Amino acid sequence: MQTTNEVRAALPSFAHYTLPETGYLRLAQIVGKPATDNTPAIPAIFPVCRSTWWAGVKSGRYPQPVKLGDRITAWHVEDIRALIERVGA
Repeated sequence: MQTTNEVRAALPSFAHYTLPETGYLRLAQIVGKPATDNTPAIPAIFPVCRSTWWAGVKSGRYPQPVKLGDRITAWHVEDIRALIERVGA
């Protein structure tokens, strides 16, 4: 698992990303996703792997998700902004 300093050093500048004021973000929008033959890459706004993210959610280090459906999990964009501000400070 990455340390807070490692995550802080890898956090991108908000100048590169435009997050909506309100709404939801899916996991791929938070931790990124590599390109495939059919889809372009999604850059990470919080540079950790999926398993590290879920371990952080379980431990309370990262925000709790919201279930939007049986197979749809998302996070409030406000919670992600607060996380980035907290870790980046």
